[in-house]
Amino acid sequence: MTAHRFALSLFALAAVAGASHAGVATGHTPCFFTTQWEGWKSPSPDVIYLGVNMHDVYRVDLSAGSSQLQSPNVHLVSINRGSSSICTALDLDLKVSDSQGFAEPLIARTLTKLTPEEVAAIPKKFRPN
Repeated sequence: MTAHRFALSLFALAAVAGASHAGVATGHTPCFFTTQWEGWKSPSPDVIYLGVNMHDVYRVDLSAGSSQLQSPNVHLVSINRGSSSICTALDLDLKVSDSQGFAEPLIARTLTKLTPEEVAAIPKKFRPN
């Protein structure tokens, strides 16, 4: 393989890797940007539903949840580190914060985009949209 072909191969590989990390939906991995996230609800300490684009819902399963998620007047804080695209649970850096400013870190284990049927099965009081 010539040096030119090798360089082109590396460039193509980097472009594909960069596109998938930049938030482009590849294969079965739907992505969204943090600016598209419009609300959230938590039916249990280990689950958060994120409302995205007024009609999509993503389920976040947490490794170690927090009972604070069901408390009134708490806020879900999302910290962007680099790209603002969310494609996997690893892209989420979340904390739950109360009105006193105390923030508890949350570790996202999985991120799943729900089907319309799965969204319809969520009790209305826990739907983020």
